[in-house]
Amino acid sequence: MKCKKFGGTLVLRVDRGEELIQAIQNACERENVKFGSITGLGAVDHAVVGLYRVAEHRYYSNTFDGEMELTSLVGSVTEMSGRAYLHLHANFATADGQVVGGHLNEAVVSGTGEIFIQIIGGGLGRRADAVTGLNLFDL
Repeated sequence: MKCKKFGGTLVLRVDRGEELIQAIQNACERENVKFGSITGLGAVDHAVVGLYRVAEHRYYSNTFDGEMELTSLVGSVTEMSGRAYLHLHANFATADGQVVGGHLNEAVVSGTGEIFIQIIGGGLGRRADAVTGLNLFDL
């Protein structure tokens, strides 16, 4: 992964074979990003996305392997337990136009990943919510 800062934006190039979430996490920690908005696109050959069922407090994940375009990556970076905390959702498209998506748990880059992190001044933490089982913004 390579990254470069332009004003309040951190631009990442995630390379072939790298795990996307880990690369973003590493960049946020290296650049001390405490609060921001994440967007991106690229190509992957492995992705795990899922759905959180609030009533069950449980994630259900689906694994997809094969060439796919990362057509949309959106998310946030906040802080929890002193570390960058990522919340990411993604959509992936196959060669025949089928699209899958959800909460991003894992993705391995097959070509490149082009990621933009808009850094927001200040910081925002997270707190565990007993009702939903989610880590919510601590506003």
